Amino acid sequence: MTRRVRAGLTRVAVFGDPVAHSLSPAMHNAAFRALGIKWVYGKERVSKARLRAALRRAMARGYRGVNLTIPLKEAALPLMDSLTPEARQARAVNTVTFESGLMEGHSTDGQGFLRALAEGRRFDPSGARVVILGAGGAARSVALALARAGARSIEILNRRPARARALARDLRRVRNVRVRGGPLPPPDGWRARLAGARLLVNATPLGLHGEPSPVPRDALGRRLGVVDLVYNPPVTDLLRAARTRGAWGVNGAGMLVHQGALAFERWTRRRAPVAVMRRSLAAALRTL
Repeated sequence: MTRRVRAGLTRVAVFGDPVAHSLSPAMHNAAFRALGIKWVYGKERVSKARLRAALRRAMARGYRGVNLTIPLKEAALPLMDSLTPEARQARAVNTVTFESGLMEGHSTDGQGFLRALAEGRRFDPSGARVVILGAGGAARSVALALARAGARSIEILNRRPARARALARDLRRVRNVRVRGGPLPPPDGWRARLAGARLLVNATPLGLHGEPSPVPRDALGRRLGVVDLVYNPPVTDLLRAARTRGAWGVNGAGMLVHQGALAFERWTRRRAPVAVMRRSLAAALRTL
């Protein structure tokens, strides 16, 4: 833990490396206060090499569970006593529950993404053609969630096309959906690649440091929805470009809130105060 807490409080935390930037404590602690429960959420820098020891230490100290962020989500898989189907298919654990001396791994990212999508734009992915940028853990969770929600087809584009194709092959084995992977198109090939798509998801860090949009502005049409999983800054160049073209676009803050709310409910077995978590996240972002 990054700070001492009073005895008698139930503890949870987020582990990561780095982790100082995490805004999850602000969300969860606001939720605990809103419900009047004596819980506290902290954060701890934990490397891959120290993850097993850190998890066992947290469980021995009476923690109810932890969240995991980069680079620990995949490293946690073999350390769990059991995995939910979502975590097994995503090959990633972002939430751990401690129960009777056992650790269960969960993945709330995909469902958090779908809840944010429905809430922010009332968008139904059923029957939609979707394009995802990136082939890492976030892309996998999003693709699985969209496949479960009935997306007609999913195309995964990545700077390393072999990685995109490998992810597409893997997804085809676990979900009955048309998935293909390939390279990012050249600037003049984006319009054709996005033709007929209803949703574009940026599951890469591009935009986190103010980088220009990976998609040319003139390739973004009015009927295309854009989700950028980057949430700081709240409006990336990709989202700005989408909005100037008449498309709708949302950032990743909603996904962060909803995946956190699902973890909250796993631990506390109480309904998460999502509106409180959303407001606390927005306030924390304003201070950055």
